[in-house]
Amino acid sequence: MVADILAPGLRVVFCGINPGKSSAHTGFPFAHPANRFWKVIHLAGFTGRQLKPEEAQLLPEWGCGVTKLVERPTIQASEVGLDELRAGGRELERKIIRYQPAALAMLGKQAWEQASGRRGIRWGKQEYRIGETQIWVLPNPSGLNRASLEQLVAAYRELYDALATENQRQSV
Repeated sequence: MVADILAPGLRVVFCGINPGKSSAHTGFPFAHPANRFWKVIHLAGFTGRQLKPEEAQLLPEWGCGVTKLVERPTIQASEVGLDELRAGGRELERKIIRYQPAALAMLGKQAWEQASGRRGIRWGKQEYRIGETQIWVLPNPSGLNRASLEQLVAAYRELYDALATENQRQSV
């Protein structure tokens, strides 16, 4: 099992679809060597150095957390059923209401459409919130995603910059 890393007051919670087999085997999120999550969040500015999957518990030191829509591990996220995604979406909403991070970053557009029951979701910041939490939809960093590293970093950096700007406004 891959445990959530959640705490009150985080800047962002990254939500994957479900654990891959590597993550299930090690117990660490985004553990497959081809997964670019750790590199992307570092290059986008969220962490001061590139963490390894086994250092995931350090994420809250940088105001970050991780969770997933579905607990069941699979080889590919496409193996997750619609009923699992919908149930996961309801559970995710409960978690977000409980912890109220500044932002929830959904890593995958199609999975979020299915989990949330919303159609026509676009990339980036969404027009709706869960409680006070902004919702962002970002590309999945899986090695199966054809997006380049540069494209992933740019998408995640947009969220990082938006949160930094908002934080500056709140501290004035």
